[in-house]
Amino acid sequence: MILAIANVLSAADMKAIRAGLANATFVDGRATAGWSARLVKSNLQASVSPEVERLRTLVETRLVEHPVFALATRPKAIIGPLFSRYRPGQAYGAHVDDALIAGVRSDVSFTLFLAEPDAYDGGELIIDTASGEEAFKLSAGSVVTYPATTLHRVAPVGRGERTVAAGWVRSYVREAARRELLFDLETARRRLFDREGKTAEGDLLAKCAANLLRQWCDD
Repeated sequence: MILAIANVLSAADMKAIRAGLANATFVDGRATAGWSARLVKSNLQASVSPEVERLRTLVETRLVEHPVFALATRPKAIIGPLFSRYRPGQAYGAHVDDALIAGVRSDVSFTLFLAEPDAYDGGELIIDTASGEEAFKLSAGSVVTYPATTLHRVAPVGRGERTVAAGWVRSYVREAARRELLFDLETARRRLFDREGKTAEGDLLAKCAANLLRQWCDD
């Protein structure tokens, strides 16, 4: 399931992240790419520092606290994120994310946009799907999640600077189809509750959702 979620970060969060990254040291992003992806990766990434770690913690907290992100990904662990910059001429060619990152299985990839779309030309995240390529260029503070199994790329930037936080989720539910089914079931249950309150039908949906998660989760 590919899902775009708006306003994961507040205006105050964005201000703090931009201020922190303004003082960060950025290095060649190929250092964190696999041997094949390194051939098609051209960007800059923030070096590890106490300030960058603080920003990572902020992003992780906001993601895990967001109800839609939590339902869609069922996060057991967040890997990263890496803060990346793309300047004119830089891009990231077609690649698939490593199955193990920092010793942790990657189930879901995410890109959190930190620059407004009109601040740069190009730079779309392009995901290969069964129905063709899907391109994403979201407003600052918004995130797109997608299965880590997919081929994807970042289109070349022609003007300005594309800034993102990219990372991965180790999910309690390994299979993407099962995560999507649970997401749909839980979304329907909550909408029913909002409309009608506690009902016998809602209780049955809650039972199904809980027992399916119990069968499918890796605790």
